[in-house]
Amino acid sequence: MKRFAALIAQLELSNKTNDKIAALVSYFEEADAQDKPYVIAMFTGKRPKRPVSTALVRAWATELSAIPPWLFAESYHSVGDLSETIALILPPPSQLVERPLHQWIKDLAQLNGKDDASKKDFILKAWDSLNTQERFIFNKLISGNFRIGVSNKMLVNALARQSHTESSKIMHSIMGRWDPALISYEELVEGTHVNTDSSWPYPFCLAYALDSQPETLGDTSVWQAEWKWDGIRGQIVKRNGELFIWSRGEELVTDQFPELHFLNDLLEDGTVLDGEILSIKDGKVQAFSILQQRLNRKTINKSQLNDAPIGFYTYDLLEHLGKDLRQQPLKQRRKLLEQVISNLHGQQTVILSPVIDFDSWEVLASLRLGSRDINSEGIMLKKLDSMYHSGRKRGDWWKWKINPYTVDTVMIYAQKGSGRRASFFTDYTFAVRDGDKLITIAKAYSGLTDKEIKEVDGFVKKNAIEKFGPVRTVKPELVFEIAFEGIAESKRHKAGLALRFPRIVRWRKDKKADEINTLEDLRQLLEATL
Repeated sequence: MKRFAALIAQLELSNKTNDKIAALVSYFEEADAQDKPYVIAMFTGKRPKRPVSTALVRAWATELSAIPPWLFAESYHSVGDLSETIALILPPPSQLVERPLHQWIKDLAQLNGKDDASKKDFILKAWDSLNTQERFIFNKLISGNFRIGVSNKMLVNALARQSHTESSKIMHSIMGRWDPALISYEELVEGTHVNTDSSWPYPFCLAYALDSQPETLGDTSVWQAEWKWDGIRGQIVKRNGELFIWSRGEELVTDQFPELHFLNDLLEDGTVLDGEILSIKDGKVQAFSILQQRLNRKTINKSQLNDAPIGFYTYDLLEHLGKDLRQQPLKQRRKLLEQVISNLHGQQTVILSPVIDFDSWEVLASLRLGSRDINSEGIMLKKLDSMYHSGRKRGDWWKWKINPYTVDTVMIYAQKGSGRRASFFTDYTFAVRDGDKLITIAKAYSGLTDKEIKEVDGFVKKNAIEKFGPVRTVKPELVFEIAFEGIAESKRHKAGLALRFPRIVRWRKDKKADEINTLEDLRQLLEATL
């Protein structure tokens, strides 16, 4: 536990990737052999069942520390993290106990099914045997929430460096189904368990946003251009007579999309397709808002099947007849993919994502301007000789998105952030005009510089009108330009509209609140996109 607590402290002290990777490598060199698989599981989101509710842990902490609930609430808002707040308010331990991380995790798992009194007794004794940093880790073990700035890619790079194993092999291994209590670190890194479950997909190959003019990419002949579809990235896996559909978030979504189940009869065993799940009607890709009607549904009724029919635009072939194709160049994978799709007997549900024909960057730029006409987000650029990497590899795949929609709004609510932003008002709610009223249209918390955050924070503290728990109503004076990817009708919002991926573009100090956009402006935009 001490070594893991020290690792977390190191990771939180640095925002440099190389420093974090070095800390992870050092940890996996020295840590207890049984602890290592549990740490990998925690960092990759494989959370065990929560043994104790957050409400009970919070109540026991306030009782033990003898502070009133209101003071705990204020402390929580100031610290920004529940586990850390509890660790800080508890009285000093009466004795310190040495126990490995994996044993703490197993002991917590044993609490499932026990009564609250037994759980309380264990938790209080644990708190009384750990220092502040170890209590913080222990509280995180209870919640299962380890958001400490370690991405899957960073973890894999550290594991690859420490074990001298290929990173793509490790990524595939940790995506699989495995139990940290039943697998050794060496077995996990080597991927000895991967083939035990034939359903699992491959790690997705991702693209970087193009941050320069496409002319800087050189000769157009070495690039393949495709439309960037606005749907759900997915892989269709057919192995051992069964069909599986996975989302990029490692969620098995086979039952949500019955329109694709026919592939179990037509695809050959040992086939893995990469592509985009979209709503397609009358041969046309529908807006993402229509696709949303089909997401996270346990049952699909006839109306949903009719209103938002599903299709799959496929653009890569990762496995063919059981052979892993990811190390072959895109040009070869594409040829095989075309053969596979041609063997599906002309059905209209699984569609080969078209390659865009262009002979100059100027021609492609002109075609890109029409992206929204086909409900595309822009253009994907892929090197014809590129492998199918795990995660992102700069230089091989680029996404060249069209410019987002924007709207000028006024900030009317503010709330403090979390983590390093816990002391500042950084979460904002924005409104547009509806006649003489202001009506909320979006929330956003990204897009400002640290200097601007401090300025806005000072404004909120001086100009707060009302207080609703952690939320402050402020004078409607600060104007911000908000960017978003799409707009749709929504019954959940007072405005009747919802913006997709809203974020702050800039603080419009040159504009006054009476110059912001209106709700009617947004409704006209919605009509134009339908």
